[in-house]
This record gives sequence, C-alpha cells and structure tokens, in this order.
Amino acid sequence: MDWSTLAALTVDGLAVGSIYALTAFGLTLVYGLLRVLHVAHAGVYAVGAYGGWLAYTLTGNLGGTIVVGTLLAVIVGVFLEWWFYRPLQGKPPLVPLIGSIGLFVAVGDLLRILFGPYQQSFPVLPPRPILSPLTLPQVAVVGSTVLLFLLVYVVTNRTALGLSWKAIAQDLEMAAAVGIPLPRYTRMAFALASGLAGVAGILVGAYYNQIYPSMGSVPAYKALAVVVLGGLGNPWGTVVAGVLLGVIESIATAFLGNQFPPEGVAFLAMILVLLFRPQGLLASRIQG
Repeated sequence: MDWSTLAALTVDGLAVGSIYALTAFGLTLVYGLLRVLHVAHAGVYAVGAYGGWLAYTLTGNLGGTIVVGTLLAVIVGVFLEWWFYRPLQGKPPLVPLIGSIGLFVAVGDLLRILFGPYQQSFPVLPPRPILSPLTLPQVAVVGSTVLLFLLVYVVTNRTALGLSWKAIAQDLEMAAAVGIPLPRYTRMAFALASGLAGVAGILVGAYYNQIYPSMGSVPAYKALAVVVLGGLGNPWGTVVAGVLLGVIESIATAFLGNQFPPEGVAFLAMILVLLFRPQGLLASRIQG
C-alpha cells in the first residue's frame, strides 16, 4: 500500500469517525446525566436525516436542509425525554433500556410507513475532488464536526449550563439540593444531544448520497462501541474514540477486504476494552 492510498483511507476514516463521534457524543452525554443508554438516539439520528432530505427535496437549499433536519431531531429528542424518560426516572436501568430499544424499532417502522422501505437519494454534496485525496463531502463532514465540537466545548466548559451538567453527572441529588432545576437542564441536554444526532444523520446521508428507514441500526451499535471505548460518561473520550474507530475501520477494510467486515472491528475493539480496561481507554468521568 503506497502513501497516497494510506492518506486517502485516513481521510475517509476521519470523515466516518467524525460522524461516529457526533452520534455517540449525545449518547454518552445522556448517559452521564441519567445513567441510561438512550438507544432511541439512533432513531433521532434517522429522523434528522429524513427531515434534511425532505427540506432539500422541497427547497434545494443546503442551509435549510441542515436547519430543518436539526430542528426536527431536537423536537423528537425533547419529546422523548418528556414523554418517555422522565416518567421512568428512579426505575431500574434495565427498564428504560428495554423501552428505548422498542422506541428505536418503532421510529424505524414509522419512517418505513411514511416514506417507504427503499433508499432515497440525497445528493446534497457532489463527490467533487478538492485537493488530492480530499473531496468536498469529506471536507464538509470533518469541517462541520470540528465547528460543532468547538461550539459544544464552549457550552460545556464556559457556561453555567455546562457546569450544571457536570454537577448533575457527578451527584444528581446534591445538584438538586443546591437548586439546579433538573428537568430543565436534562431537557436541554437532550436537545443538544438530539441536535448533534440530527446533523450526523444529515452528514452521513450526504456523504453516502442515500438514506433509508433502518439507517440508524448501524449507528446504534457503533455508538455503543464508541461510548465503551471512550469511557461511559466521558463525552470527550467518546469523540477521540469515534475518530479512531473510523480511521481503524477504513484501513482495516482495505487490508482485509470482505474477510473481516468493518462492523466486526467495532465489536472486537469493544470486547477487548471490556476485558482489559472496562473503564474505557480514557478516564470514565466527564472531563473539560
């Protein structure tokens, strides 16, 4: 394998890993606050993709595509927090987990009923080369992810909202005792997590020029693997793990071909981490 091929694979892995990181960041943020695995988050991701696709089909405008898809994902995510997760607070973690899996399946079936079971073309970003080995979709995906995470970093580390999230994650009862309004701050965390998932859905649809009702299935378990790799409750460890997983998958696929599917890389990495470093590759607490 020559250097140009390796560079192309690395760039593709960075783009795919950026999408993994965007999706998994919201999942680990919700886990850090509520200690539940929000599997329906992958359904929100698919809703964002379909919202963006509808906006692009009607307007052909990239800005409107992102705004509409993100807002729709936020609305669905906040609704799920109010309607489903809030009444289950205080229940054993297995209860919301099982229910969340059911919600994810229901969202996929609803998208299938509304838009049909077939793939839809989503030609937002033409695969135009910019500078070898970079293409327009790769630059758009990585650039958007970097800008979003810069914004998220400011919110989580330089605002009262971010400090409150850290307090809730460290000690929920103490946070409530000092006057932090838990329902409002939890709702805002779901809004941020869902918005990032919606953008991730739009980006992956644009990157591969296709969306389909079950498109959240792969991110559902990939995000779980990324969360485990980065450390449960550590959003920034999740970001690093997501990018690394994308690069490793891209290079491994080139070397191994069909002998070892890329999905197996995520599972293998997750199993190894659970065996030898169950707290994750990085610290298992939320870090600034």
